Formats: sequence, structure tokens, C-alpha cells
Amino acid sequence: MRATSDRISPWFLLLVAITAAGALFAVVGTPAAVASGTSPLLTAGVVLLVLGGWAVSLCLHEFGHAAVAYRAGDRSVRSKGYLTLDIRRYTDVGLSFVLPIVILLVGGIPLPGGAVWINHAAIRSRGARSLVSLAGPATNLVLGALLTAAVALVPMPIGLAVGLSCLAFIQVIAFVLNIIPIPGLDGFGILEPFLSLSARRLAARVRPWAPLVLFLLIIAVPGVSSAFFQATGNLFAAVGGNTELAFVGYDELRFWE
Repeated sequence: MRATSDRISPWFLLLVAITAAGALFAVVGTPAAVASGTSPLLTAGVVLLVLGGWAVSLCLHEFGHAAVAYRAGDRSVRSKGYLTLDIRRYTDVGLSFVLPIVILLVGGIPLPGGAVWINHAAIRSRGARSLVSLAGPATNLVLGALLTAAVALVPMPIGLAVGLSCLAFIQVIAFVLNIIPIPGLDGFGILEPFLSLSARRLAARVRPWAPLVLFLLIIAVPGVSSAFFQATGNLFAAVGGNTELAFVGYDELRFWE
């Protein structure tokens, strides 16, 4: 069991390698993009960098939940392999890993997915259960801040800055989306330990479809969409993000539009 529960998964390392390859392609493709205004190599690099980086952040998001749960008393997360960053250990790889990547590529929104099962009964206090839920979106926000700091402080080719800014903006969007307090999202999980039994029972009934309704509102209702992206844009700017670079990165990510 030691190899299963303690070592970083080679699948996670593969995702990191794909992300790094995308970064390299973005760097190599920058001169052609600057000279001619377009570069297939740069576009391929941004796509690999952003999708690979998003996949890595999905693993880190779930690791955040599991690591805090383990420290708070749920030892089962170790035997389940959640501490290895192994995507194969997730509750539903399709819904928790494949679907969020597809939705990001097609719709441009980092849809969250519930990937790890936490034994909340084993966690010592309501405050600790709340922190378990907070750990995932907090990981996204920290990643977004680190990426924006790298773009701001480290000299780099514009192609790489575009890709990293897009990935950073996606992390901030994921944080804002996850922190909304509706059943099925981490924001509700932060509050749930302090709610009454009747409120938790009601939440359990709407949990399967509430995030989907929110997602549809964001993409289909102009007022909701503008308010959501205004909030994410303000937070992105607050952590030092460059929205102009991020939007160029989005254009490269969704190159067919």
C-alpha cells in the first residue's frame, strides 16, 4: 500500500510534462507570431499549456481537499490514493477530469467536478470540515496568484506570458465559481457544517443539478454572465493579472472561433 498511498503518480507527472511541453512550444512559436501575427506552433503551445495546466490544477484542487481532510482525521483518503495526485483514483474520472477539460475547451469555463469522497464523520470538528471544502478553491486562487506573479516579475517571451495569463485567469474563474454557496459546490460545503439538519437535507435533494443550473445561467443569461465575469475580472486584477494577455490567450485556446 505504500506505493499506492505515498508516491506522486506518474500520471500526474505526465500532465506536468505536457504542460511544460506546451510552454516550450509557446516560447519557440513566439518569434513567428510576432513577425507574421500568427503561429500554429504558438497556438498549439498555448492549447497544451492551458489544458495541461488546468488538468494539473484539477489534481492539485482535489489534493487540497484530501490533504486537509487527512490532517483533520480522515485517514481513509490515504488508502484511497487521493494523496498521490493520481487521476485514476478519483470517484468518477469522466465527470471530474475529462468533462471539465472538454467544457473549458468548448465553452471557456472551468467547470468544477467532485472527484474525491471525504468521510466527514471522521473529521474532528465543524470548522475542520469547512476548511476541507475551502482547501480546493483556495488552491486555485493561490495558483492564479503565483502565475500572475510569474508573468509580472519574470522576463519571458510574449507567447508564454499569454498562455500563463490565460491559465491564471482560469484559476481565478474556478475559484469564484467554486466559492459560490450553492449545493454541489465547495462554497456551500464551507457553510454546510454550520447549517441545520433540515437545511442540509434540502441541499442534498438539489445537489445533483444545482451546479448545472448555475452553469447554464452563466452561459445563457447576459446579466448573470456579465456579473460573474465582472467579479472574476476584478479579482484577477486584484491579484496582479493582465486581462489583455489573458484574453489573447483565450483567443489562442479557442483558435477555431
